[in-house]
Amino acid sequence: MRQPLAKDALRLLAEQYGVCVRPLALRRTDTTTGLTEVVEVPCGARLAAKCKPCAERNRRLRIQQIREGWHLADEPAIRPDRPADELLDLVRSRAHLEFEREQLMFQPMTPDERAARLADIDAQIIELDQVLEESDLRGHLTPRDRDDHQPRRTRSTKRRQDTPDLPRLPVDKRTVGRTYAGKTGRTHRPSMLITLTLDSHGAVHQHIRRGPYVLPCECGTRHGQRDDVLGTPIDPDAYDYRRAALDAIHFARVLDRWWQNLRRAAGWNVQYAGAVELQRRLAPHAHFAIRGTLPRRLLKQVAAATYHQVWWPAFDRLVYTVDRPPVWDADRGAYVDPKTRQPLQTWAEALDALEDDDAVPAYVAKLGRIDARGIEQGTKDAERAIRYVTKYVTKDITDHASPHSDAQRAHFDRLHAELSTLPCSPTCANWLLYGIQPDGAKPGLVPGRCSGKVHQRATLGFTGRRVLVSRQWSGKTLADHRADNRAWIRAVLAEQTGEEEANQPDRYRFELARPDDPDIPPLEHRLLRAISTRIRWREDLRQAQHGFRQRVTNSSKPPNQRRTV
Repeated sequence: MRQPLAKDALRLLAEQYGVCVRPLALRRTDTTTGLTEVVEVPCGARLAAKCKPCAERNRRLRIQQIREGWHLADEPAIRPDRPADELLDLVRSRAHLEFEREQLMFQPMTPDERAARLADIDAQIIELDQVLEESDLRGHLTPRDRDDHQPRRTRSTKRRQDTPDLPRLPVDKRTVGRTYAGKTGRTHRPSMLITLTLDSHGAVHQHIRRGPYVLPCECGTRHGQRDDVLGTPIDPDAYDYRRAALDAIHFARVLDRWWQNLRRAAGWNVQYAGAVELQRRLAPHAHFAIRGTLPRRLLKQVAAATYHQVWWPAFDRLVYTVDRPPVWDADRGAYVDPKTRQPLQTWAEALDALEDDDAVPAYVAKLGRIDARGIEQGTKDAERAIRYVTKYVTKDITDHASPHSDAQRAHFDRLHAELSTLPCSPTCANWLLYGIQPDGAKPGLVPGRCSGKVHQRATLGFTGRRVLVSRQWSGKTLADHRADNRAWIRAVLAEQTGEEEANQPDRYRFELARPDDPDIPPLEHRLLRAISTRIRWREDLRQAQHGFRQRVTNSSKPPNQRRTV
């Protein structure tokens, strides 16, 4: 029974050489020769639990992206290409169709004839819009829904009186930080690494270290790094689980507001790249690399003044329980009280009550502490900081904070229980527990069992993007970095073999092959072939790099001392 398993040996070898363990089989057809063959592409999973090689490959791309954009000396050139003439012709045809549709409304004809001609024009518009969506145009030419004219509810942007004021400067377009001249004449271009943390929800057990000494926790005990009670509340009854759950739900919005406030207060377009992870107390916090430097005093001021107001109906008191929720009345088309059979307040009526001048938001989420330190370009600290930011991007947000003891499991379950009854969106079924029908109410809603990601144990409330990179960080997307790496490898191998692959993107046609197709070998055979191919490919690349270094070395020597490669 202790003998190693054959499937485990195959998986470990595939992970060792970076071969995807869940490849997708595609049938590729050469439109020039008519040859059809089966090729494999990586699954592209970003979590190591699904595919460790693909997740690690994505993490290395993130490391490359952060490294290239952190200490840029020049502004990243992001200039969209000019649309091709064919695309402009399509847009011109779309403009004519829009004009004809508008003119049709004023031409004299019968209603049936107008409806028939409108349907014909709308069909042409839909067909042309699909062609534009399949093109390389970024964004949408027109709104998706033509008939969506519902007025949007707006709120006052006046700042709260209980938060400090912030300087508001015109935001300059520059994204590169300042340079400083040292005493020796060397130019320094430092940047920063910051950590944004939520406020305390109650005292928790901590491992506190000051140099070589371990300080006592607030409970009076010196905890080790792997103590079973780390991250759990000292007094669970006094811990504010409700505020902890609400802060986790709206943490992504608070981060967006933080960057808006920081750019307005700094006066230039601050660029960032970072990731969100969970602390031991199961509260989300974020690590960001910032290009350039900012005064720590300004960073703390912005953190203290950043908040997000949740303008939802009040949900501070449960009206119904999960065991006896409101029921659906098919005749009225609404949820009603199980005893009085009176319909619940609709979502629109609840929002109308917030239009009063004395209305207050249902919740206000705020930031807590901020830690910042300077990072010099090209130092070990810079490389260590990049790996620190990306250390958990291959794991689910709760994987590295999973409970390992009874106390930690109790803390985890208590927080998840609080999240299961809080509303996550206007359409959440949990609004029924607070006497309000959710937006777009329909039969079948079960309070306490909303399918939103907020209520899942794998997220613990946080549903925003795990990795956050500003648009002008490096001037490239992950696809661009991946294409740069692929082009470099092809160039090195072409120099070694003397062959160059032609760039013909329209030459091949691809379709997904089914695993049970007769020409698709078993997965184990495909993995073995892929491992052998990867080993041979790495050996060719190693020889090509060795030959290039040897040629560089020979070029620096006198002709009579050069070696033949």
